[in-house]
Amino acid sequence: MSGEGEASESYREHAAGESDPRFSEWLRRRSEPDWTAATEHRFTQELRAGTVDDEVFGRYLVQDYAFVGTLVGAFGRAVGDAPTMAAKSRLSDFLGVLTSDEDDYFARSFEALDVPESERTDPALTPATRAFEDLLGRASREGGYAETLAVLVPAEWVYLSWATPTPDDPPEQFYLAEWIDLHANEGFVSFVEWLRSELDREGAAASSRRQRRLERLFRRTVELEAAFFESAYGEESAAAGGGESW
Repeated sequence: MSGEGEASESYREHAAGESDPRFSEWLRRRSEPDWTAATEHRFTQELRAGTVDDEVFGRYLVQDYAFVGTLVGAFGRAVGDAPTMAAKSRLSDFLGVLTSDEDDYFARSFEALDVPESERTDPALTPATRAFEDLLGRASREGGYAETLAVLVPAEWVYLSWATPTPDDPPEQFYLAEWIDLHANEGFVSFVEWLRSELDREGAAASSRRQRRLERLFRRTVELEAAFFESAYGEESAAAGGGESW
């Protein structure tokens, strides 16, 4: 598992050595090398270059669309648990993006890629997708606001990281170019920064024991992001089948 080389460093020890410590940055650092494996995965590199095979991208989109329902549910739980009306409103706005703009994108992309209706509505889930759904579902059901954020932040932040900066020459295929743009526009950049700030506050105020639990959730999410990309090639990473209990 990533981060083992610095296993003894607590967040408070980390913060003592930083002029402007952020809990989310501590989590990101401790998720290496999985963070780099996810954000620099061959899938994301080929996507940005416009060279990813249509079959590979179609397989990826099918699994991602199947996962959206679980993601929407987690954001819905976060809306309920958020401590302020302003936070509830911000999360609700993003839910609107997931259920409208992105849903339209999926429909058009499935048509362009000739994805059969059965695969759009009732696909066979890969081990990576099932593991991701289980992690997100458990975090939102069994934890609190901080636990849900510990999964949502890396899930969105990884996408922001690989999608930016936007390519000088966007892919010709609209389903690649728009997928990049959905995760590199100013609104998404602002939302991920806000989401990080929520986790920064919640994490810094948590007990040391809870901080370690949040760390495990964050690290497992990043690990599964890399496994999710790998599964698009018809390959399954060993990471998809297990992981630490939080």
